Amino acid sequence: MAGWHTIKQGECLSSLAALQHLLDWKTIYDHPENTTFRESHPNPNVIAPGARVYLPDPEPAPRSEPTDQKHTFQLKGDKTWLRIVAADEYGKRYQQCDYRLTVGTSIYDGNTGELGLVEQLIDPQAVSAELTMWWPGSPRRHCTWKLKLGWLDPVQCVTGIQARLNNLGHHAGPVDGYCGPITQAAVREFQQKHDLAVDGISGPLTQAKLQEVHGC
Repeated sequence: MAGWHTIKQGECLSSLAALQHLLDWKTIYDHPENTTFRESHPNPNVIAPGARVYLPDPEPAPRSEPTDQKHTFQLKGDKTWLRIVAADEYGKRYQQCDYRLTVGTSIYDGNTGELGLVEQLIDPQAVSAELTMWWPGSPRRHCTWKLKLGWLDPVQCVTGIQARLNNLGHHAGPVDGYCGPITQAAVREFQQKHDLAVDGISGPLTQAKLQEVHGC
């Protein structure tokens, strides 16, 4: 049923579209009722918990077919991609690494190639995953990460700053919205690395650089 929805942590427009049986996330994002939402969320892939968004009903697609014959109809839906660039704390990409991505009961094996990229079609309603990566060479080392899907908040939020710093290898502590000494130290480390004023305060310039380096 159409109506206003308050976004919860872990939700994204793709998961909401699937839940509402809509063809894609653009049906929500481009709806006239969501003008204010679009203005405050210029990147539809990064949305803030607590924001209000209007979820429309799916539009019927009338088809006229003879009733004395058998017909097969295929519903076309939006595809949800998980894309991760794997790199070390210096930004050097993990190239040609084998990986295993587990999303729910689905297991995907692949290789990061020259771009250090993990790219996979996933269930739009998935909220967590596990990624294991093996580095070339002998002995064959590996590392495993627990992933929270749809949990990246806008960079203007403390939680968004903490998550990006952690993802980039700057230990900002728990993603809890508290900008304490650990988070401030991580901000200073990031600022020093990228030739910004080192004050431990994530102002507009630091936020912009953090978003640029992180990729979103």
